[in-house]
Amino acid sequence: ETLFPYIKDNVKKFLYAHWEEEECQRDVRLLRKQAQEDSSLDGAVPIPLESGSGEEELERVIQAVVDNVHWQMSLDRKTTALKQLQGHMWRAAYATGHIKGEIFEDVVPAIRKWREAGMKVYIYSSGSIEAQKLLFGYSTEGDILELFDGHFDTKIGPKVESESYRRIAASIGCATNNILFLTDVPREANAAEEANTHVAVVTRPGNAGLTDDEKSYYSLISSFTELFLPSST
Repeated sequence: ETLFPYIKDNVKKFLYAHWEEEECQRDVRLLRKQAQEDSSLDGAVPIPLESGSGEEELERVIQAVVDNVHWQMSLDRKTTALKQLQGHMWRAAYATGHIKGEIFEDVVPAIRKWREAGMKVYIYSSGSIEAQKLLFGYSTEGDILELFDGHFDTKIGPKVESESYRRIAASIGCATNNILFLTDVPREANAAEEANTHVAVVTRPGNAGLTDDEKSYYSLISSFTELFLPSST
C-alpha cells in the first residue's frame, strides 16, 4: 500500500530528475531490452530510442518508459528491469525520508530476545536483497539491519519451491529441521514443510485470509510474542 503506489505516482518525476545520470540510463536500457522481449505480449508498451534532443522528444521517450512501467506493474511482473528501477527509486525515497519501512511493535524486542538466546535470524523475501536492506535500514524503528544475520531473495529460488529452503539451509550451514520459517502465504509454508522446515503462519492486519483447512492445519501466530523457541545449542 506504500511502496508500489509510490512508484506509480513518482516514476515520471524521478526519470526527469535523473535522466542524465548513467544509472538511470542503464535502467532505461534494461527496460527497453525487456520491452523488445515483450513485444509479442498483449498490451506491451515499446520504448523508442531518442531520435533528437528537444524537449518534445524527451517527453515522448520518458512517457513511453512510464507507460511501460505502469503496464508491467498492472500485471504484477517481477522482471529484473522493473525491479532494478523500483529499487533505485525506493533507495532515493528512503534516503530522503519520503517513505519508511513499517515494523510491527512486537518484532524488534522478539528478535533481540532470540539473538540473546543464541539464535540467528535471516530474511527470505521475493523483494530483492537491496530492497530488504532499505526497508530495514530506514524503518520506523530506525536502522535495524544489525538484527539480521543474512538476506535471501529469489536468486536462491522461488519461495513456493521446496528446493529453495534446502539451498538456504545449506548456505547457512544448518539442518532444515533446525529452522523455523515464518510466512503469511500457505503455498510458501507448504514448500518449506516439504523441505522438513518448521513453519508458523503469521496472521497480520492486511494479510490475505486463510481457508478453514489452512487455519486448522498450520500453527498460527498474530504476534512474535506468541513464539516460544528453544535456546540455540
